[in-house]
Amino acid sequence: AYSAVPGPQAPATFADLAESVKDIVVNISTTQVLKESPMQPFMGQNSPFRDFFGDEFFKRFFGDQQQGQMKTHALGSGFIIDEDGLILTNNHVVEKADEIKIKTAAGKEYDAKVVGRDPKTDIALIKITADGKIPRAAKLGDSEASRVGDWVMAVGNPFGLGNTVTAGIISAKGRIIGAGPYDDFLQTDAAINPGNSGGPLFN
Repeated sequence: AYSAVPGPQAPATFADLAESVKDIVVNISTTQVLKESPMQPFMGQNSPFRDFFGDEFFKRFFGDQQQGQMKTHALGSGFIIDEDGLILTNNHVVEKADEIKIKTAAGKEYDAKVVGRDPKTDIALIKITADGKIPRAAKLGDSEASRVGDWVMAVGNPFGLGNTVTAGIISAKGRIIGAGPYDDFLQTDAAINPGNSGGPLFN
């Protein structure tokens, strides 16, 4: 029989870590303007539906869509990595956005713009413009130093109502999932909920 060498015990609570990073993780809300509404074939100037129902009907029930445009909205998460206002997120959260809004756990809102994107790694860097103090930044970790079995906590701010926190362990390292030329992922069993895209994993 082999006796295991005692290692760090499971944390009694993740509450202290969750409290310390709550201002770092932000909600990202995006707006995309579609140049042509999916309803355009039914609402165009030459549409038989328009002739039948009349312009007033379309203005009342479809608003701006009659002009051939429609706005769509999406939500995701991100985290502050620099006190000048740089935020890291997933590229797919912001790649099609015409407008980006950031909301902190404290409820402060900022406008943001994309300053860099890498679709191959699904990473994007955005920047907020603020007239006051920006919440403190996260300290980036060293994934090479992580070990299979280490405790981790995933944090997101998916709906702008505050942070959501899940916990688990590093399940595997160097995972290849066919996601591109830099296919070398950490696997975790911490639950990743809808809207958590772009959120960080803390040790």
